[in-house]
Amino acid sequence: MELFNVGFLHVTWIDLLDIVLVSVIFYKLYMVMRGTIAAQIFVGLVLILVFSIISQAINFKAMNWILRTLTDIWVIAFIILFQPELRRLLVLVGRNRVVQMFLRLDTEESVDEIAGAAAELAKKHHGMLVVVVRATGLRTLVETGQSLQAKISKPLLVSIFNPRSPLHDGAVVVRDRVIEAARVTLPLSHTATIGDVVLGMRHRAALGISEQADAVAVVVSEESGTISLADNGVLIRGLSVQDLRNELKSRLSSPQDKSVKSIWSVLKAHG
Repeated sequence: MELFNVGFLHVTWIDLLDIVLVSVIFYKLYMVMRGTIAAQIFVGLVLILVFSIISQAINFKAMNWILRTLTDIWVIAFIILFQPELRRLLVLVGRNRVVQMFLRLDTEESVDEIAGAAAELAKKHHGMLVVVVRATGLRTLVETGQSLQAKISKPLLVSIFNPRSPLHDGAVVVRDRVIEAARVTLPLSHTATIGDVVLGMRHRAALGISEQADAVAVVVSEESGTISLADNGVLIRGLSVQDLRNELKSRLSSPQDKSVKSIWSVLKAHG
């Protein structure tokens, strides 16, 4: 159904819906890239795209040929230029509540073992960095470390992060109830300070993996014995053992699990 005409353009409801959807997609992409160098490149690409549409409407043949030639390669260039931002975008999609409805992780035992190990290592001022995978795996990063594929336990984590252990450097990656690897190398975050606090390598690595993957990282400071948690690029410092346990259970449980628990609570209350 045609709504109105603008010169040679015939606008319908489908056209309006198309424009709204494209606008939302471009806006979301810009918000993900905002504050980075890629944002400036993205704005330039959008301007080129708009100019291409205008030139086609006016029928600039030479300009259309040039822009059409650029269009053939800009998709590949886009992937190369925006690889970090596209990774972040895919991570955000993976964190969507609808997607997580189909993911079910057995994290109860892992949370207790990690919290117990963090408590013991914090008392001894032994550093710790544990990454708990929430959705997509970290196969590429896991391959940089020593594969273990061992059932998670507090004694095993404490022994791995003993300063005399050959595996204590780097991170431990946990998926479900399994320690996939130790001595894993993680990407460092560009954030080097939070307020007046200068972040060490462990904390920057925890922030870095939480920015680039759908995972939660637990850190114990070797210097202060402070327990911290990184999730979605945010570092929470100074957690008690119980706070850590609560945060992990809240962040690792799926929306489906929360719904089941809520229903069970209601049934118990009326039972």
